[in-house]
Amino acid sequence: MDYTKNSIGNFIVIFVLFAGVTYICTRSPLKSNPLLSDQKPHRSGSNSPLKTIKLPGDELELALERAAMPNKTVILVLMNSAYVQQSVEADTTMLDLFLESFWLGEGTRQLLNNLLIVALDQTAYDRCMFKRLNCYRLVTEEVDFASEKVFMSKDYMKMMWRRILLLLDVVKRGYSFIITDADVMWLRNPFVRLNENEAEDLQISVDKFNGNPQSAKNPMNAGFYFTRSNNKTIELFSTWYQMKDNKKFRGKNEQDVIRYLMRDKRYVQQLQLQVRFLDTMYFSGFCQGSKDIWSVTTVHANCCRHIAAKLSDLKLVLRDWKRYKTFKSENAGLGRNKKYRWSAHVACRNSWKT
Repeated sequence: MDYTKNSIGNFIVIFVLFAGVTYICTRSPLKSNPLLSDQKPHRSGSNSPLKTIKLPGDELELALERAAMPNKTVILVLMNSAYVQQSVEADTTMLDLFLESFWLGEGTRQLLNNLLIVALDQTAYDRCMFKRLNCYRLVTEEVDFASEKVFMSKDYMKMMWRRILLLLDVVKRGYSFIITDADVMWLRNPFVRLNENEAEDLQISVDKFNGNPQSAKNPMNAGFYFTRSNNKTIELFSTWYQMKDNKKFRGKNEQDVIRYLMRDKRYVQQLQLQVRFLDTMYFSGFCQGSKDIWSVTTVHANCCRHIAAKLSDLKLVLRDWKRYKTFKSENAGLGRNKKYRWSAHVACRNSWKT
């Protein structure tokens, strides 16, 4: 009998000890468990903020993050192999001239950090990576965007509509952007001229400025514009892209559609869209050049048909700019020379004859 009682007592003691050890192991902080030593305990009712793990985004999101300014603004330019490879006759490329303008411009060099080159083919992407720039490869199945796309050709219009779809994606992700053609020379920092008032949703260049920055009668040019990301611009780009399938715009390019939308007063008012058309005094081009080189910000090789002609005349633009900078440094304090003029755009003028 005594043996039985002792056995029962020993069993109870062992059971209590085992239960106590189990309780301590299961109720102790996680850091006491060597298998979970890298994890932190969850403290119920703690005022400390919860830490979330940011999962990696897709390739476009990662590319935008790399190039964006702190306020989520990015500069976008589309390139294909025709813009990055030299022909037998050429001594430079459109990409080289484009980058050279950032080097020669006033207050533009640091903007290369915010430039994202969207490559339409593998050659353009490889050249972009070779230049150690911010690059993104835009893959479009069953479409070859590698060769030169002559203005208003079928492939040109496909390429431009693909660009609108990309920009819709970008603005939906919360990124504001400047979209620029590769044949735009950046001679000064455009953000100085672009209205910093966030009330304006879209600021777009024109072929010829009629003197009124609010007039939709300005012949706008989609080769350079600044878009703020908000619900209004998301709706605008969505409508813009959807209208490519409208029978009314068959054979028209994306620029014709945005001109139509901007001239539809009821649509603009309903959307409460604030638009400013940029003065060619500052945002100029070959259609209407700036008369004041002391103020010009960008020069666009618009009203020009072929890459070879653009290269020829844009080289003259950069030569004129270098001459201006030399004159300015050698004649500091003498004020502006209003007689300074750009070289004639002969090659582009002749490009329409072939």
